[in-house]
Amino acid sequence: MTILATDRPTLSSRLREGTREEHESAESSGFISRLMSGGLGVDAYVGLASQQFFVYSALEAIADDVRALPQGSSLLFDELTRTPSIARDLEHLVGPDWRAIVMPLPATVRYVEALEASATSLPRYAAHAYTRYLGDLSGGQIIKRMLERHYGLGPEGITFYSFEEIPKSKPFKDVYRERLDGLELDEEQLAEAVAEAKGAFRLNQDLFADLGAQHC
Repeated sequence: MTILATDRPTLSSRLREGTREEHESAESSGFISRLMSGGLGVDAYVGLASQQFFVYSALEAIADDVRALPQGSSLLFDELTRTPSIARDLEHLVGPDWRAIVMPLPATVRYVEALEASATSLPRYAAHAYTRYLGDLSGGQIIKRMLERHYGLGPEGITFYSFEEIPKSKPFKDVYRERLDGLELDEEQLAEAVAEAKGAFRLNQDLFADLGAQHC
């Protein structure tokens, strides 16, 4: 029987299913587990936020390059921009001179390099944007509640997790998945996106390992 193109698994479903193992492994890392259970201090969250600044700065710095790609603009949403929020959080948590204090960890440097390399590849960019932004809109909200509960943070200090321009996350995530699924990618590009997303989760896990070495 001939399988029609419309019967192919969508990109969003391929990303979800293809990264399930890596996703679960990253979420269960020792650092994240201890941070979410209240077993660490505020300094551990400051460490996480500091590394997120470098990651999101790199991801959002390539927006113009992505916009120049065919269909690239369809995955760019101003509502998702996180770098200014992280900067405000760090100014509150560390102080006005935070930029001179925070430094990227080795795993973060590798992550930033992967993000910069995705600037000219829509499948690779889509993988990183999916991994970061949909995670923030989903599991990130659980992280926010745990930080409030265990460490008394908020609203200042965790504005990264507040999407003021997205009052309801589910409809927005549905639109984002539709944009992903609407990309005109061939099988090789779809496979490239899944492989890049798997690598992104592994980079996250490496980052958590570096943070764990500092704080656990």
